[in-house]
Amino acid sequence: MAENKNSKEGKLNIELSEEIAEGIYSNLAIINHSVSEFVIDFINIMPGKPKAKVKSRIVLTPQHAKRLIKALADNVKKFEQQHGEIKDYDKQHQIPMNFGPTGQA
Repeated sequence: MAENKNSKEGKLNIELSEEIAEGIYSNLAIINHSVSEFVIDFINIMPGKPKAKVKSRIVLTPQHAKRLIKALADNVKKFEQQHGEIKDYDKQHQIPMNFGPTGQA
């Protein structure tokens, strides 16, 4: 959590509501961009369901998107130093974009 700092000192006071603090689960992100912005849609897809809804959309400037990538890479590196390498299953288990109901037994 961010500390509350006096804005006179040049620090930012960040508030986090209880609703936002709960977070939103996402297991798919779709990223699009234009010349002026990056749009990241966070989606929760469920096996056997033919539809998935965007749960959150974040719009960033290109500069902020680049800072986000650097911060995320730094955090992944620190995580792996503490907990070991994160295995990338995407290469073996691609999520099909047209998945639907599974077979019945």
